Amino acid sequence: MEIVMAVVIGVLFMCATYLILSKSILRIIVGTGLLSHGAHLLILTMGGLKQGAVPLLSEKAASYVDPLPQALILTAIVISFGVTAFLLVLAYRAYQELGTDDMECLKGNDTHE
Repeated sequence: MEIVMAVVIGVLFMCATYLILSKSILRIIVGTGLLSHGAHLLILTMGGLKQGAVPLLSEKAASYVDPLPQALILTAIVISFGVTAFLLVLAYRAYQELGTDDMECLKGNDTHE
């Protein structure tokens, strides 16, 4: 299962890198979202994909699942949601002011029309 997750993480990082290097700011925002999802899966996979009981003291289970990667991912999801919301508002405001979402125009390089 770890091999499948490694391939999925690699595909997510590949697509995110492609989108982040594009000229449209909306594609860059989608790319950062994909990059954060890839990082979440990477943290989960590095923690180990095990099956077991919940880590409660009252239960007598043979194996327990480590809750630390899940807590880290939950925190990372909240942070990436906030960053994505900020980037979307920033892109919307830039589009309102400048009328474009092209990164070359937003940088001030008006070499094309």
